[in-house]
Amino acid sequence: MLLGLVLGTALGLVIGEQAMGIKWVGDLFVRLIRMIVTPLVFFSIVSGIAGMGDVKRLGSIGAKTLVMYLALTAVAVSVGLSLGTLFQPGAGMDFVGTSPQVLGAAPTLGEYLMSIVPLNPFAALNEGNIPAIIFFAILIGLGILIIGEPAAPAARLFQIGSDIMLVLVRVIMELAPFGVFALVAWVMGTSGPSTFVHVFLLAVALVLGCAIQTLIVHGGVIRLIAGLPVVPFFRDIADAVIVAFSTSSSAAVLPVAMRVAEKNLGVSHTVASTTLPLGTTLSMDGTALYVALLAMFSAQAFGVDMTAAQYLMVGLVCVVVAVGTAPVPSASLFMLAAVLQVIGLTAEQTALVVGFILPFDRILDMTRTVPNATSDLVVAVTVAKWEGELDEVAYRAKPVE
Repeated sequence: MLLGLVLGTALGLVIGEQAMGIKWVGDLFVRLIRMIVTPLVFFSIVSGIAGMGDVKRLGSIGAKTLVMYLALTAVAVSVGLSLGTLFQPGAGMDFVGTSPQVLGAAPTLGEYLMSIVPLNPFAALNEGNIPAIIFFAILIGLGILIIGEPAAPAARLFQIGSDIMLVLVRVIMELAPFGVFALVAWVMGTSGPSTFVHVFLLAVALVLGCAIQTLIVHGGVIRLIAGLPVVPFFRDIADAVIVAFSTSSSAAVLPVAMRVAEKNLGVSHTVASTTLPLGTTLSMDGTALYVALLAMFSAQAFGVDMTAAQYLMVGLVCVVVAVGTAPVPSASLFMLAAVLQVIGLTAEQTALVVGFILPFDRILDMTRTVPNATSDLVVAVTVAKWEGELDEVAYRAKPVE
């Protein structure tokens, strides 16, 4: 996959927009990955909860997972606000020639929470509504857990289903180098490094912020909180990082993250199947960091002098909208309006910002998806360590393909 990343970059820069001709290979790979996401999430969560053996463990793992995801998201927002203040990417910005782009209103918090409870669970499965699928799977797993021994055949069935999905992930991953090659060639051929010239300071701040969040914050959690060496972690998550970067989708990386957590990092199926699917909707470190940066960019571009109270409100709103962001490319732009309202920007001004960012968003999106993926795996490893569900020998060993 690393070779595919390098060769795709080189080919895209050489042939330019002709790289569109091979984009279908990357689209096919993403389609295969997304095909497996819904059944994997459903079977994994049900089997993971059913395998806990005690309802109290569900509360313990769930609470720790939720607290860690929210804490890491809050740290990411702080990093974004700090770098936005330091780099001043919006200072002196001129929107002349920019066409306003309105992407539609973001759902309110109440609407988002209501959407988690499906009116028709089978429709949710059909539509790939991940939050609703997670909610329904938790209820099914909880029911099996409460019934106990009489429901053992159902628990076994879901476990077999989960195992089958992971085998399919392994098969699909054989195509990953070709998918990464095609996707990166397309992005570089149609956008290329010139995108960074137009939004240079914003891009530099984002890349630096993602590096800080991934290497320092996430690495610090592994070393200081989980008490584990950092090198095996970053060495063994390369597959998930490359897929996250090339697809720009947290949902697409989930099947790979599941395989990496269980096979490379030694996380038990019970913990991996609970923490990682939840992370698809709750863990959005890169998104939170990016939206915070865009808030600072917008405030500076329109000459808004932010007060301490506004900084705090922007931070809180960024955490909330990041948690509610769909795990698909460019979804964070849909949430920007809610954040910019806090600093008093109008819908027209927000549309100008979105219109300016949208042409460059794909390559920025690739960058910010990486800390989303590493956050999921950091939480999985840390919670597994706390719960005594981490095989430290497997974690420290170099994986054998």
